[in-house]
Amino acid sequence: MAQNPTTLMDPPIEDLLDKVDSKFTLVALASRRARQVNSYYNSLGEGLGVVVPPQVASASGKPLSIAFEEVAAGKATYTRPDPEEIALAEAAALALLEGEGEGDGEGEVAEAVVPDETAE
Repeated sequence: MAQNPTTLMDPPIEDLLDKVDSKFTLVALASRRARQVNSYYNSLGEGLGVVVPPQVASASGKPLSIAFEEVAAGKATYTRPDPEEIALAEAAALALLEGEGEGDGEGEVAEAVVPDETAE
């Protein structure tokens, strides 16, 4: 009976790649979530409660290992922004930049549309 070879990586990279569409997405998702977990641990004494705590029980205390376990469990996910939304946001930002030179600038308030880049 064939057994899976033991590796140092737990969860296995193959399981992680099944949850995302590319290696780059996996690296970006895991690194962003690891930074959030690290920030959570650093702000524990301050009582801020801004960052989401780890979503899985982990034997490892390392933020990147916790992030990989969250990806494997389906707790950390990503979304791709709609290309049309990005185009609209870029057009709004361009219009805002072009409109800065017009008028006297008093009492004018401009608002730019920024695409949502949260991938948690």
